[in-house]
Amino acid sequence: MLAVLMDGAEPDVLACMSFPAQHRSTLHSTNPLERLNGEIKRRTDVAGIVPHEAAITRLVGAILLEQNDEGAVQRTRSMTLETLATMSVIPSSACPL
Repeated sequence: MLAVLMDGAEPDVLACMSFPAQHRSTLHSTNPLERLNGEIKRRTDVAGIVPHEAAITRLVGAILLEQNDEGAVQRTRSMTLETLATMSVIPSSACPL
């Protein structure tokens, strides 16, 4: 039973292996998620008591947007279209990004 489950999960477990070798350590690491959770905790602790659920949703949403923007800037240094082109079926010259 477990062997069947493991065999079925193999493509998902090994999905990061289809990326170029230079990106694999970034993809399988949980460090970015842990850093994001720490930043949310730090900012919500500073806010203290929030008046209602919508306020905390806006606060966490703003943090997520900020982190996404910072991540987009950082990714341009490491994960470029050129480095990911080896796994793409669309030529990088045809990509509008």
